[in-house]
Amino acid sequence: MDMPQTSQKLVQWIKGRVSAANLDGAVFGLSGGIDSSVVAILCHHAFKQNALGLIIPCHSNPQDEQHALAVAEKFNIPTKKIELDAIYNNLLESFSSGTRGASHLAEANLKARLRMATLYFHANQLGYMVIGSGNKSELAVGYFTKYGDGGVDILPLGSLVKCQVRELAAFLGVPQDIIDKPPSAGLWHGQTDETEMGCSYEELDNYITGGKASADSRLKIEKMIAASYHKLNLPPMPDF
Repeated sequence: MDMPQTSQKLVQWIKGRVSAANLDGAVFGLSGGIDSSVVAILCHHAFKQNALGLIIPCHSNPQDEQHALAVAEKFNIPTKKIELDAIYNNLLESFSSGTRGASHLAEANLKARLRMATLYFHANQLGYMVIGSGNKSELAVGYFTKYGDGGVDILPLGSLVKCQVRELAAFLGVPQDIIDKPPSAGLWHGQTDETEMGCSYEELDNYITGGKASADSRLKIEKMIAASYHKLNLPPMPDF
């Protein structure tokens, strides 16, 4: 890929989408990961000071916040920090009262949905658009929380597989330690994307771009695709 051209086209695409919606800028989660870092830099190029990165820890790894701040400081991106620990704890206690307790997945998805609500509150207040950081690899297999990190207005990286996002990150100047660290949604201690999916991004990218994968990986990928169909489509309605 021609990264200078890709970067320029994505910046113009973001600007065009925001302008078409009669909005004034962009708000996005700045998680300290590679995808959100790339989105942050693209939005900064598009809107300068009208691009707000929200740092939204919820029982998160402190290193993620450090990485988020490193990107913000390097590119002079305005940020705001909103801690969700107490809100999350209170909700979880309330939801789990009188039951056997929430599942690991339900707890993780609650974090993502609280972050979504936080982003939209600020977007509504500022007249900004919510910019998501999902990439083509994750979208293909539904590796996102429905109405959580999947609840956004636009997805600038939605046509790029993970390896292409890494190339773009290097071109844009994302710090190398962010590029190199294992991708994680930060939903629980030690969680990584590849462990949760059961295959590497390299295998997933190869499947998406060329249909190549080991028998075991192909089975896992195709199972995820089938199970996540509902995430990629509007809620079904009767046709009568």
